[in-house]
Amino acid sequence: MSVDGNVLPFTIETLHQAYADGTTAAEVVDEVFARIARVADPGIFIALHPRAALHEQIASLGPFDPVAKPLWGIPFAVKDNIDVAGLPTTAACPAFAYEPREDAAAVALLRAAGALVIGKTNLDQFATGLVGMRTPYPVPRNALDPRWVPGGSSSGSAVAVAHGIVSFSLGTDTAGSGRVPAALNNLVGLKPSLGLVSTRGVVPACRTLDTVSIFALAVGDARRVLSACARFDAHDPFSRAMAWTPETPDTFRARIGIPDVAGLGPLDPADRDAFDRAVATLQAGGALVRPFDLTPFHAVASLLYHGAWVAERHSVIASLLADNPDAVHPVTRSIVSRAEDISATDAFRDLYRLRELARECADHLEELDALCVPSIPAPLTVADYEADPVGSNDRLGTYTNFVNLLDLCGIAVPVQGFSGERPPASVTILARAGQDGLASALAGRLQRALAGPPGATDWKPHHVREHSAASPGAGGAALAARATGPVDEAPVAGPACPPVATDELALAVVGAHMSGMPLNGELTDRGGRLLVRTRTAAEYRLYALAGGPPQRPGLVRDAGGAPIDIEIWAMPRSAIGDFLAGVPSPLGLGRLTLSDGSEVPGFICEPHGLAGAREVTSYGGWRAYLASRA
Repeated sequence: MSVDGNVLPFTIETLHQAYADGTTAAEVVDEVFARIARVADPGIFIALHPRAALHEQIASLGPFDPVAKPLWGIPFAVKDNIDVAGLPTTAACPAFAYEPREDAAAVALLRAAGALVIGKTNLDQFATGLVGMRTPYPVPRNALDPRWVPGGSSSGSAVAVAHGIVSFSLGTDTAGSGRVPAALNNLVGLKPSLGLVSTRGVVPACRTLDTVSIFALAVGDARRVLSACARFDAHDPFSRAMAWTPETPDTFRARIGIPDVAGLGPLDPADRDAFDRAVATLQAGGALVRPFDLTPFHAVASLLYHGAWVAERHSVIASLLADNPDAVHPVTRSIVSRAEDISATDAFRDLYRLRELARECADHLEELDALCVPSIPAPLTVADYEADPVGSNDRLGTYTNFVNLLDLCGIAVPVQGFSGERPPASVTILARAGQDGLASALAGRLQRALAGPPGATDWKPHHVREHSAASPGAGGAALAARATGPVDEAPVAGPACPPVATDELALAVVGAHMSGMPLNGELTDRGGRLLVRTRTAAEYRLYALAGGPPQRPGLVRDAGGAPIDIEIWAMPRSAIGDFLAGVPSPLGLGRLTLSDGSEVPGFICEPHGLAGAREVTSYGGWRAYLASRA
């Protein structure tokens, strides 16, 4: 299976283009199994769905429709501490295994969005570790160099994506398990805010700190997956309803903290060079960079494995340790058993200490919008791990262990390609809870500017754009994104216009400002986020206006018109004035009536602007019109 004479990249954009061009989901599944065979690493998967079960998943999808199902036909893998109906959950401990009756909440949402679960992946047992070596199954080999550890605990999930076997995968992240394996395998690792993605159906590590994480080849793909599974879950007591929007009106002029020299600690010189280039790239994009003291953050990190939170891990497997201790990996057992010497008094003391340190950290963050830190100090070899299983693991968590204890979100992103002679480099953007959009926007800029081919692939950069493509509309027309550029995250299912935050305004766009179009940056650079792709009421006409570039459409209300495809974006209210000041005549802002009868502010065209214009209403939308011309 190839594109442009090369192996078909399994990015969402490229797969959806292939589906639009006639490739079937069954052919993609066959290719998944062919890639598993070619990679020949028995440590990646613990269990696979049989092909018959996958064909049943495909049959349930219906015709290709990436608007209704934004992950239609996209293959993914699931860490084996997350439930998938029809496959056992082991948490990498056969004695613990059980058969779940239903999917974990996040898996169910991704399936509803059209994604195909291929199988369950290996991990550090009970998600305890950052190395990927603590498993009774064969250890997954690092996708880039088998001399290095694969990273954990989400080892198999990262390696599967790095080899291009699946488009994305789910991991979990408590201490860095969604970021460390991403760094070691040249991937994007998105760790959402606590509670943004439901953990119902996940075997806990530390239940108060756990998140479901996402591995992907591109930031845009990770965002698209997050948009499909970030839902409040009333059945999960740790779920939180939050809008993951940027905090600043101008995302790329964010105030970003970087560790001072002492805070960088044991960073490898080559990784220091890459980190400095990443910081310079952020500055060139307009960011204001300020050094900050990482010392209190390191103090927070020490509490995770050397404080009362080890007892939270112990609570999950206490019965197994009592009844069958040999079933637990020796290193895991030695770590978790420390809890037996921790009292309730110790737990409260550690909680108080965390509050003290969190206040100190908050003081450092008060004047900052985000942080940029290295993802890991340096790659860890298997030999180094074997010589010091616990200390080497601790070193990998230098820049990750404090994040969930401080309720931050984060995304690891490659900033230096893998050359075969030197390892890749990765940095992590961190931000306050709910600022996942801000963090991923900054990470996307870094990936576009600095990263080479993702994972262990040799796929060209245009296959891993920051943003993902979407269908131009109903009817299976060829994707307009090939001609018009990348498209941002997927539409969100729900009403014609989902609710927005109190500091945002919904704005309907119809043409050059839509995802992947030439002027879309005027929205994203001001912190805009895509809410939904929908249609107007059947009372509008669409025109291709004279002039340009870029060519623009004009939308005019007419009782004899038709429904027109539009996008609705959430824009920071503080950015609207500056944005509208740049909108030229004959375009302006009015009230658009949507297909469900509701209204939303949006672009309209004054009648005098139709001189020399061509009516294109019959195409149903600007994308379909451009696709017909391409």
